[in-house]
This record gives sequence, structure tokens and C-alpha cells, in this order.
Amino acid sequence: MAEAQSYEPRLKTLYRDTIRSKMNDKFKYSNAMMMPSLDKIVINMGVGDAVNDRKAVDAAVADLTLIAGQRPVITKAKKSIAGFKLREGMAVGAKVTLRKDRMFEFLDRLITIALPRVRDFRGLNAKSFDGRGNYAMGLKEHIVFPEIDYDKVDKIRGMDIIVCTTATNDDEARELLREFNFPFRK
Repeated sequence: MAEAQSYEPRLKTLYRDTIRSKMNDKFKYSNAMMMPSLDKIVINMGVGDAVNDRKAVDAAVADLTLIAGQRPVITKAKKSIAGFKLREGMAVGAKVTLRKDRMFEFLDRLITIALPRVRDFRGLNAKSFDGRGNYAMGLKEHIVFPEIDYDKVDKIRGMDIIVCTTATNDDEARELLREFNFPFRK
């Protein structure tokens, strides 16, 4: 019986072979466990029109499933807000958490395919870190991903993408993401 080919994502190989040594040269870690790495990527898609149309959440879940490669969780409202006609427990969005190989695959598609397709893209804000080494960014259109068929989209939705790292501060995380070829503004 032939042995199955073991596939490893391109960015995972890049991290293991190149980025780790560059990070160690720059920050001089005393042991290998101090070296920052990517922990997870959380993709969140809020659906504001879900109050009037329950099928809007289903469409967002279908699109997010195509983009992420795994089924998202439907997020529900925690409180009732009369001004927004919102009731507690109502579906208001979807989120998905990617780890390991799926995370590296999504990051590769985000950096090489999706971000260059964003209209008037001038680079990502290098200050969108939270102080603990996590980076948050937003996309106004989910149609920049090649998995989404533009003709079948009923409404263009935005999404939040949070890249969580094991870095202890923003400088280490910024350098880590820069090594992954994140297109930060100069």
C-alpha cells in the first residue's frame, strides 16, 4: 500500500524554516518556547439586516463556510434592544475560529489573493494591535475571496478578521506578521 503524501501549508513551512530563525536573530529569545507563533484566526460576520430577514443569517453562514472551509457558529443577541427591534436570542451574525493547517491556508489566501483584490487598497494599518500581540482588521466586502461567486451574492457584507498570536507585545507580533508578508502601510 502506498504511503499517503503528507501535505503542509506553504506558510507553515515558511514559518518553520525561515521566520523562526529571523525572529530569534532580532529578539534573541532564551528558549524556543518564547518564540511567537500564530495561535488562531477568528472571522466574524455581523448581519444587521437579520432583524427583518431571518434568511440573511443563513446566506452569511453559507458564504463564511466557503471562505473559511469550516462551518461557522451562529452568534445570538445577548440583550434585547428596542431601538434596533432586537430580541434576546435572535441570530445576528456568524463567527468561525481557524487553527493549525486551516489557519495557515486561510492566511495564505487572505494575503496573496483577497487583500490585493480590495478596491483602493493602500496597505493595512500597522497600529491595529491590541497590546497583547493580536491584530484586528476589517474588510468591507466579502466578495474579494475567490470562493465567493459574485453572481450568487444577495448582499455584500463586511467581516472582521482577528489574527491571534502568542507574542507578548505588539512589536513582536508586528514583526511576526511582517515576516508572513502582511502588507502593512509604510
